[in-house]
Amino acid sequence: MKASEANFLNFIQGTKQFIVPIYQRKYSWTKQQCKQLWNDIIRAGKDDSIEGHFAGSIVYIGKGVYQSTAVPQLLVIDGQQRLTTLTLLLIALRKVIGESEGAFDITKKKITNRYLVNNDEDDDLYNKLILTEGDKDTLLNLISEIPLPNERSKRIYENYQFFLEKISDGKIELNLLYKGISKLMIVDISLEKDKDDPQLIFESLNSTGLDLSQADLIRNYVLMKLEPKEQAGLYTNYWQPMEKSFGSLNDSSLFDRFMRDYLTVKTGRISNIKNVYSDFKKFVRDQKEKTIQQVVEDIYQYSKYFVKLAFQTDDAQDINEVLLDINALKVDVSYPFLMEVYNDYKERRLTKYEFIEVLRTVESYVFRRAICGVPTNSLNKTFSTMAGEINKDHYLESIRAIFLLKDTYKRFPDDEEFMRELTVKDVYNFRNRNYLLRKLENQDRKEIVNIESYTIEHIMPQNKNLSSQWKEDLGEDWEEIQKNLLHTLGNLTLTRYNSELSDRPFKEKAQLKGGFKDSPLRLNRKLAELEVWNEGEIIKRGQFLAEQALHIWKNPSLPEGTLSQYKNQNITIKNDSRTIQDYDYLEGEMLDLFKQLSKRICNLDSSVRKEFKQKYIAFKTTTNFVDIVPQKNKLLLTLNMTFSKIRDPKGICRDVTDLGRWGNGDIEVSISSKDQIDDIMFLIGQSFDKHRDGE
Repeated sequence: MKASEANFLNFIQGTKQFIVPIYQRKYSWTKQQCKQLWNDIIRAGKDDSIEGHFAGSIVYIGKGVYQSTAVPQLLVIDGQQRLTTLTLLLIALRKVIGESEGAFDITKKKITNRYLVNNDEDDDLYNKLILTEGDKDTLLNLISEIPLPNERSKRIYENYQFFLEKISDGKIELNLLYKGISKLMIVDISLEKDKDDPQLIFESLNSTGLDLSQADLIRNYVLMKLEPKEQAGLYTNYWQPMEKSFGSLNDSSLFDRFMRDYLTVKTGRISNIKNVYSDFKKFVRDQKEKTIQQVVEDIYQYSKYFVKLAFQTDDAQDINEVLLDINALKVDVSYPFLMEVYNDYKERRLTKYEFIEVLRTVESYVFRRAICGVPTNSLNKTFSTMAGEINKDHYLESIRAIFLLKDTYKRFPDDEEFMRELTVKDVYNFRNRNYLLRKLENQDRKEIVNIESYTIEHIMPQNKNLSSQWKEDLGEDWEEIQKNLLHTLGNLTLTRYNSELSDRPFKEKAQLKGGFKDSPLRLNRKLAELEVWNEGEIIKRGQFLAEQALHIWKNPSLPEGTLSQYKNQNITIKNDSRTIQDYDYLEGEMLDLFKQLSKRICNLDSSVRKEFKQKYIAFKTTTNFVDIVPQKNKLLLTLNMTFSKIRDPKGICRDVTDLGRWGNGDIEVSISSKDQIDDIMFLIGQSFDKHRDGE
């Protein structure tokens, strides 16, 4: 590597061509960054005490890379943004000078021949700067002063116009501007292909992560080390189509999310969104049996599933309808699981009917939990390794069992809990209120009603100053009834006549034009049959709609015998031929206590596995997080954490650092009765979280 200070204009002079490789991101500087550069240049031009202004570094693979041409072709590894921006500034300056009268320190012809083109060359070697597809033609047309392409680069054109307007307004002397540009200094860093690792240098130059997305870094990592021909093949056949499928990557957050979910599918671990690149590199290094092309092909395949999930672009409309419902619930944490199921569907391991059934089960699981107020912060971990639990010989059956066997905060609320909570919940202020009413209205309906064009109507009004008629209909406890039932499902419906209905008595709401009896909506049919609206009718209607909801958000069902088989699989896992029967003290009350505690531990996450060791039972995620040593009157637990990190409000943990013991970790705690399980699980959960997150 050779690094030296250089004047920017001297650096780009002479016969040479800078090529931005296909793996680099598109030009992305904004007007704000152009404005900052402009201000720096003007300040340098005005202040004679400023001998030079540092504009950053330009890193390229230099001498000895391309020997087939007389024009040195330099692959830009870092600095394409400032190189492109300064080129746009020079093009704008050239245009204004060409249209202005008077003598200037630089002419239009000299700007063109010195800084924009290789005047003695033709065709592909003529231009000094070649950008990536999408930006290339717009820049070249600006240089050649010909009409821009139909699909021009938005950023290239906008920033050129910014500079053109700043120069044309006459506030800055053209000689002063050129003087400022002439003071720009860069660090000229030339790499040798066989000696320097451009990827490592690229990473060190961009270690702050302020400009480059995880997607940028991954693309560079995948393509940078390949020969140009291989780069072109992978980029054209896989990477570019994949990026296009995600839409505009000026905002790369969606692509970053996909890469995180892809890694979750492949590793069972959830990467921090800021660490996707580093985790991806580790993943690729572990794929020793695969070529980089095979890795990219697999990424490309899974990106198709992600795009179908995110944008509902499947060829089958009935699949898209389910995906629309899932996305209405904002449950993209399920994507790692659903991408793997999508792959199995495309590989014909399950039928279309089964695939839709899996999607509907996920929808029901998420919605029932939302209605029942079950915390959602564990869903990403629940879904991250769920695909690994599927018995693909009995696909749908095993998925139903997976959901049914989850308990506590991972549970699939049963019909009783779901109905109970749905009838009393404040639905009006519920985030998924419109989704709920849309699904209830359109159940088994071919002519779909777009409820977004309707407003929510409180049948019993919100107004605390109810009319005498309403008070009479509701009875002497009207205030309590209004307080408790106002926003519940039983009291809500849809209308386009909200202002007409207003706070009118129920009979008027039912009978006037556009009222309940005149409504085409199913949600209003029962209302049309009533003469009075009171506590009993609200509760009755709420129950009726909740019963309808059971048919929409179904609880997966399995015969008890079949479900028991899956339960037993969780209890009798063997390791090294050992089973639960091999531990002398696991009998009677201790056996019952162990089974209950074991079930709670296993339900922390689908990644948890149990192994029977010679002296203890290990519970693992990425590694052991708790080990249990059965004793005569208690279970002795070792938590794999440092003692200083545990939160132990009841002071029941013991520091066993550097002491001999069975199991792994520096914390020991014991349990002798079922009453202690919640306290013990609070401690175990901390160790699980530490290791599940890969700490």
